[in-house]
Amino acid sequence: MTAPAPGRGPAVVLVGPPGSGKSTVGALLAERLGRTLRDTDRDIEEAAGKAIPEIFLDDGEPRFRELEAAAVRAAVTGHDGVVALGGGAVLDPGTRALLTGLPVVFLDVAHGEAVRRVGLDAARPLLAMNPRQQWRTLMEQRRPFYTEVARAVVQTADLTPGEVAQAVLDALELTTA
Repeated sequence: MTAPAPGRGPAVVLVGPPGSGKSTVGALLAERLGRTLRDTDRDIEEAAGKAIPEIFLDDGEPRFRELEAAAVRAAVTGHDGVVALGGGAVLDPGTRALLTGLPVVFLDVAHGEAVRRVGLDAARPLLAMNPRQQWRTLMEQRRPFYTEVARAVVQTADLTPGEVAQAVLDALELTTA
């Protein structure tokens, strides 16, 4: 199957926790499909005029989640390429409803691999304090939502970004441009 025709919604929507590779794999998928990547975290930063950690610090998580829901809505209704959602976007019931019927893939990553990829810095506000435990807690909370919205789950363990991109294409039965 080829990707949906341009103008008919996203070709692929990637969901998953921090460190799962959504942005990296999304860029590869966009290239292979001859489409563009839309990363909702970047959209939020552009709309707010500041980085996500600053939004959390200055405006709080509730304001960030409002911006996130708006960014997701704009991306999934107005973009025909690949969309990478922020890790917590699926917490919003409205977002989950928007994702119904779309080609959503959950990039599932093991805890140790995610922590290695994300690192132990404070650039990700929800992982700033005790990142290993915070990541576990986030996954306990979010995994049911990731699986709820996903048409397919791709395990990323021991795969290169290119192999993950191919697994996504295979899972959705998409052919490349």
